Amino acid sequence: MPRVYVTLLATIFVLLSISAFSQRIVNPRAGKAGSWRVIGTTQANFTADHDGIIVKGPFDNFRRIKFKVTNAPLNLHRLVVTYDNGAPDKIEVRQNIAQGGESRVIDLRGVGKRSIRRIDFWYDTKGILRGKANITVVGMK
Repeated sequence: MPRVYVTLLATIFVLLSISAFSQRIVNPRAGKAGSWRVIGTTQANFTADHDGIIVKGPFDNFRRIKFKVTNAPLNLHRLVVTYDNGAPDKIEVRQNIAQGGESRVIDLRGVGKRSIRRIDFWYDTKGILRGKANITVVGMK
């Protein structure tokens, strides 16, 4: 196969991979213990079913998280919270979240400080005619 075709196929593969999975790097702000604060926000893409948020410290330790959804409904299937020590916390959610709604509060595993490295979540969009869902992850220390 000529080199041009190989390069073209590789480029198409990279572009499809980028559109099928997006991730954001976020820096949560400091706040009072016991209060909810924004960890990060992303937009559900109709072609993707998986998004990730990379969480950078120093304010990356949370006891609980939840998801707020605006602009369109979302069906949240599961998530994986990866801690700074590399340990993954696999959580089945299976929740339909209405436009303007929130997920249940999700208690994170472990005792004491839970420094989060990343949050990956799998979903499907429920209102393709209503637009893309904006997903905001909030956490409580």
